[in-house]
Amino acid sequence: MVNAMTDLRDTLEKLAKGECSVEEAETKLRLFNIIEVARMAKLDVSRETRKGIPEVVFAKHKTATDLVEIVKAGLEAKPVILLSQLSEEQEQALKKQLSKDYIIDVKGEGAIAVIHEPKFKPDFKGGKIGIVAAGTSDRRAAEAAQVMAEQMGCQVFTAHDVGVAGVHRLFPELEDMIKQGIDVLIVAAGMEGALPSLVTGLVDIPVIGLPVSTGYGLGGEGLGALISMLQSCSLGLAVVNIDNGIGAGAIAAHIANRIAQK
Repeated sequence: MVNAMTDLRDTLEKLAKGECSVEEAETKLRLFNIIEVARMAKLDVSRETRKGIPEVVFAKHKTATDLVEIVKAGLEAKPVILLSQLSEEQEQALKKQLSKDYIIDVKGEGAIAVIHEPKFKPDFKGGKIGIVAAGTSDRRAAEAAQVMAEQMGCQVFTAHDVGVAGVHRLFPELEDMIKQGIDVLIVAAGMEGALPSLVTGLVDIPVIGLPVSTGYGLGGEGLGALISMLQSCSLGLAVVNIDNGIGAGAIAAHIANRIAQK
């Protein structure tokens, strides 16, 4: 494992000699904190300090052995690490190597996983987010968004199976979220992806559309939902990529936490 020790020492020496300010040193240290794992991965362990969004390791296409090494390196620097698109084989390998010392929490059928020290808890930063999933099949992407937002210190309110096929189910849940003072809404939907447009037309807060790869035949892998959301005539709706619950959770938490700081 290699890091930028030379640059780190140079910065500290300049600070000790009075050649740079504390603020300048802090900025440089935030940039230096990258861990290189066996020349196959560079973990940006200071990302959360620098911009408020934690580093997430994309597990898909990595061997179980490589992933275990990457996770171990990350946990040497931070008490928690996030993974996305985790396979059953990878999950079992991580549990075999790490379950004695760490909590391994897998959500959304492997869409997101959090591995952390037993006493670790995210710091609450004040942001409030609502997450609505149109159908039960859309839950995995919604859960990824929820976990990401919670790891970024937000309070999350959820509602599942409230899609346009029985839209009357939506209104009590939406009303309760508005009463809770949410700052952003994430709306996950597969099939034709109509729910985000509907919700955006009802509320005065930003809505993030999360297209999900559920549906039949042509467009059934999320393309139909994505195109529908992109073509929405409801102003105030932004859209992430298909099944990108982590991305939706990150941007929603970023917005909500910034609002909470005001």
